[in-house]
Amino acid sequence: MRNCADGTGSTVAAHPTRTGPLVAGIGAAVYLLLMVPALLVATVLMVSQSGTLAATAAVVECSPFQRLGLGPGGFTQQIGDETFTGEQLTNAQTIVTVAVRRSLPRRAAVLALATAMVESGLVNVDHGDRDSLGLFQQRPSQGWGSPAEILAPVYATNKFYDALIALPGWHTMPPGAAEQAVQRSQFPDRYAPRESAAAMLTDRYWQGPDNHAPPAPGADPVVDVDPAYGGCQDMGKGNLDPGDLDPKKLPPDFTLPGDPQQSRAVVYALAQLGKPYVWGATGPDAFDCSGLTQAAWAHAGVAISRTTYTQVHDGIPVGSLTWIQPGDLVFIPGSDGTPAAPGHVGIYVGNGYMVDAYDTDHGVILTTLDSWAPKVVSIRRIATGDNGKPPPEGDPRT
Repeated sequence: MRNCADGTGSTVAAHPTRTGPLVAGIGAAVYLLLMVPALLVATVLMVSQSGTLAATAAVVECSPFQRLGLGPGGFTQQIGDETFTGEQLTNAQTIVTVAVRRSLPRRAAVLALATAMVESGLVNVDHGDRDSLGLFQQRPSQGWGSPAEILAPVYATNKFYDALIALPGWHTMPPGAAEQAVQRSQFPDRYAPRESAAAMLTDRYWQGPDNHAPPAPGADPVVDVDPAYGGCQDMGKGNLDPGDLDPKKLPPDFTLPGDPQQSRAVVYALAQLGKPYVWGATGPDAFDCSGLTQAAWAHAGVAISRTTYTQVHDGIPVGSLTWIQPGDLVFIPGSDGTPAAPGHVGIYVGNGYMVDAYDTDHGVILTTLDSWAPKVVSIRRIATGDNGKPPPEGDPRT
């Protein structure tokens, strides 16, 4: 007699009866017809009575489904264009849950999932290249932990997140870059294509609102920028610069960004200097604050949402003013907003300058980033520059 710990199901006879293979085959068929529905009913009853996942796991562990190679959790499921086994989904949920509990941004979970999908196929394997192990193929010889620790999914996930958030600007890096910086793989191009599927898995298991990125160890917390929520309620009123800056004219020393996409967005914004502010206007003859930023990026071939309230979620967050790049959207409270609900947005055009639709008296104007800096509550990157490879220090002219 054998039990389900051997992978053979409930306690059943180890050999066919003496009446021959035919009777044995009939018996096996009857067993499956009777026991599979019974096990499913037992699962539902145990969950409804106890309300715990442990009860479900106890039944699934001994069910015939696991012998079909579907892994913990039973049936495969399709998410997007891909099909995942129960084992893969269990590991994906663990990776996302660890990020939620650590108050990390959703972006961290996406990067971790993309990494695990490349390294192990989201399967907690006990082998790999040289001494690599587990979901992230971490190596004991490289200081990731003992083999037993690395093969514990929660531990391995925490170690990945520890290495990730130690990277300055990890959450603003282009697709694939942060994963490669952590993993140092011989195949760096494999991570970026997996981020789309990783994002779908993250959406499936994420609980609660998004979190802002913590500063890297040793970073200056003063320049860390929190994500915020808002609408374009303030009727303009961004910032005005004292001194001799002409708000309607481009300075003679201004240079355009080298990236073509960033340059198109910046050129469009600069071409609107002097046009009137009209609340609710999206151009081409007048703009409000978010109408201008939307039109600028539309000119660059990138569609973003319409209002400040939604634009503050577009793109990816930029955690510091020191990492700002041309084309980034910059959010401040404005006259009627708050840090938690900013009411105004402008676009950084490079060289230390901002363009925004200010108010009905001033229209679209040029100001300095320095005049915005004390009030900035969120920065969003709509598209990365230099073919997806922005300099880690951001715009060197800030």
